Parts: sequence; structure tokens; C-alpha cells
Amino acid sequence: MVRTVGTTSRGIRTPIVKEGDDLVNIVVDSLLEASEAENFNICDRDVLGITESLLARAQGNYATAEAIGIDVKNKFPATIGLIFPILSRNRFSIVLKGIIESGRKVVLLLSYPADEVGNHLMDIDKMDELKINPYTDVLTEEDYRRLFGEKVVHPFTGVDYVNMYKEIGKENIEIIFSNNPVTILDYTKDILVANIHDRHRTKRILKEAGANMVYGLDDILSSPIDNSGYNDEYGILGSNLASENELKLFPRDSQNFVEKVQKKIKEKTGKTVEVMIYGDGAFKDPVGKIWELADPVVSPGYTKGLEGTPNELKLKYLVDTELDDLRGNDVIAAVKNKINSKDNNMTTQAEALGTTPRRLTDLLGSLCDLTSGSGDKGTPIVLIQGYFDNYATE
Repeated sequence: MVRTVGTTSRGIRTPIVKEGDDLVNIVVDSLLEASEAENFNICDRDVLGITESLLARAQGNYATAEAIGIDVKNKFPATIGLIFPILSRNRFSIVLKGIIESGRKVVLLLSYPADEVGNHLMDIDKMDELKINPYTDVLTEEDYRRLFGEKVVHPFTGVDYVNMYKEIGKENIEIIFSNNPVTILDYTKDILVANIHDRHRTKRILKEAGANMVYGLDDILSSPIDNSGYNDEYGILGSNLASENELKLFPRDSQNFVEKVQKKIKEKTGKTVEVMIYGDGAFKDPVGKIWELADPVVSPGYTKGLEGTPNELKLKYLVDTELDDLRGNDVIAAVKNKINSKDNNMTTQAEALGTTPRRLTDLLGSLCDLTSGSGDKGTPIVLIQGYFDNYATE
């Protein structure tokens, strides 16, 4: 029978998971129940994505603002230069609250016109109109208010983040604006780097410029404080608001978990399913200009079959060039023959021009994130089938 469907993505519902639950069995049982109820088969090379929050919750990987404060206090003797955080109630408000609870004064350096993931602090056209040079100009909070107004709200959330962070810091915070991390050294030599994807470069620049001590959010709660949650690799990067005083951290031991799930599925079905933990997808909103990826990685753990990047031909390129004179069954046969005889690495070849040179886990994690959403769908597991098939697959 001719294959008529390619890749499919299904959100799989689970019970409500709580700390201490046996998540391996919950995941596998939920998949098998869905397969029986919806009458689909589980196949080799299917991909099962499990959201990072489900694993973190089962692990009880939570920490309070107080625990953050204790760790920060232990690391910093005096004024902290806190640089380049993202603008977020969900991602950063409790982090800042914990830093303030350390009792240290904070000089908060914000990048502009937007944070690292695209949340804007100012209208970029007005910035141009005012002749502000984002490569060289340093603005105080007073400059910012004088130039852009007493209330500057985010277009989606309606929040004035400068005001919100100021209120969290109370009298213990000073806010400045610059895109040069070295600016902070005019205020303090003890730095806490809060950006995500460029954090290693930011740390290097500051150390080379003479900073006394440089930590990142990945160094905060990298080990437990009074039995708190922790993440030895990412610290409080990838954390999310859990309550008014508590964060859910990025999960630990993700690699061990996905391998256990893969093994259990193999035992139950005889099929080798690839398994991954996923968080934020790696895509950008074309309207709001916000890059979705506020986690340090899309996938902190995945099975070996998900390593690498796609190795695909660009069908429309082939059809419009060397196969342009063929029609009907002849062009179908020629396309299938090209696919079946392609090299193991098509990256530099013309036939692959325009295919997506991204890691499989980033592509699959984005698909999982879009399928499960971040609201009330209740499908924290996503089954992707047919992803590794192609036009020649029967």
C-alpha cells in the first residue's frame, strides 16, 4: 500500500504527577493506554518526548527564594553586579527576590532595546529617533524614564519590567542600561551573570576585564542548600515560577531517566523508541520578536538515536532542476532513487540546499513544545511518529 501520511505528533495525557511518583512507569503506561485507546501502533524509531517540568516535579526539584539568598550570600561578600537577566515574571522574578534576600546591594545591568530572548524594554524606532547608540551609550534609570516615559509596558504581558524589578529590589537595587558587560565594573567587581546562551562569553569578557569574582545563574544552587532542590549542571537556569516564593528547577539525571524509559518500552513492546526530555522549543515569534528558548538547552537528556542533524534532500530543488523534464510515475521513481542512494552526509551538497541544519533534538523539542503547549492541554508527553521516514519509505 502506498504511504499517504508522513510525520504525526500526538499529545499523550497522563495522570497528575507529584513528587516521588514512579515517572518511568507512568510514562510507559500512559503511552500504552493511549496506543490501545486510539488504535495506533508503537514502532521502532518513534520519538517520545517528556516535558522537563514533569520530571522535575517527580523529583521534587524545587527551591525557595530563601535558599537562593543563602547561596548568593555565601558567594558574594558585598555589592553584586547582576547583569543581563531576561524580562520575565515566570523566569526571573523569584530569582531576583532570592538574590535580594541575600542582603547584598544589587546593581542590575539590563541590555537594551531588548533582553537576550527578545523582550523589549523600549521602542526601537524611538531609540533611533533619540539617536541612542546601543553599542556605546549607558543609560541610568533616570535617563530611561526621561526618554521613554514613566510607564513602559511589555506589549504582551502589560508589565513594566523595570518597575517590577525595582519593586522587588526595594531600596537595595540600582538599575542601569548597557550592552557592554564591562560597564558593570564601574560599580562593582563581583558579578553574577544572568544571561543564558551567551553566559560563557560574558563570563570570559568580565574575567579578562578585571572582575574580582564571576558567577552565573548556573552556579547558584548547583548543590543543595538545606535539602533544597538543585541542578549540578545548570543551577537555577531553566527554572520556572512554582509559587510566590518557590521555583521549579530544571530536572536532574535526565540522561539516566530517558534510558530507563527506552528500556521499559522495549520490554513492553519489543520496539526501540527514542526518548527525550524537552523544555522550551527553539523558535522565534515573528510578531513579538521573542525567541522562545529561555531554557539553557532544548533537551537536557536524550537517547543515542537522536544525536546529530537531519540528512535530507531538498525535493523541490530536485524536481525543479535535474528532474524537471520528468512527470508522473517517472519523477516519483527518480525521486525515490535519489533518496535511497544519497550520501550519509548531504550537508555541503546542492541537493540539500535549504534543508534545516539544526540538531535533531532542537527540531523535535520544538515540535513537542508546540504540540503540548504551556497551558491546560494536559499532554506532557508527546509521541512523534514517522519523523525519520521520507518520501521513499513504504
